[in-house]
Amino acid sequence: QLQLEESGGDLVQPGGSLRLSCAASGFTLAYYTIGWFRQAPGKAREGLSCINPKGDFTDYADSVKGRFTISRADANNSASLQMSGLEPGDTAIYFCAIEGRRINSCSRSAVEYDYWGQGTQVTVSS
Repeated sequence: QLQLEESGGDLVQPGGSLRLSCAASGFTLAYYTIGWFRQAPGKAREGLSCINPKGDFTDYADSVKGRFTISRADANNSASLQMSGLEPGDTAIYFCAIEGRRINSCSRSAVEYDYWGQGTQVTVSS
């Protein structure tokens, strides 16, 4: 059974850092593009970052560029999102997702992603 599971969400003070993980099971993550998204209460889901299967193409939303870094660890069938300089506006549920069509690039559009994890809560507050 194909499954994605996020972890690493927590309560953190402004300016702090967190590392989110996305563990895949039931399939080989190396063949898929991975995306990270978030959704805050009352707001639309936002595509934050993506990485292609080869790991040589990444994309970031302007809101997180320079603060967040996506990576993949195919040997561990997992991916990560390193977040630093966290702000209260980063408070949201964070999701990882996969799609299997793009190889040389990636998209941050949620409609292109086929499988999603259940999400992990990140709260930035003093």
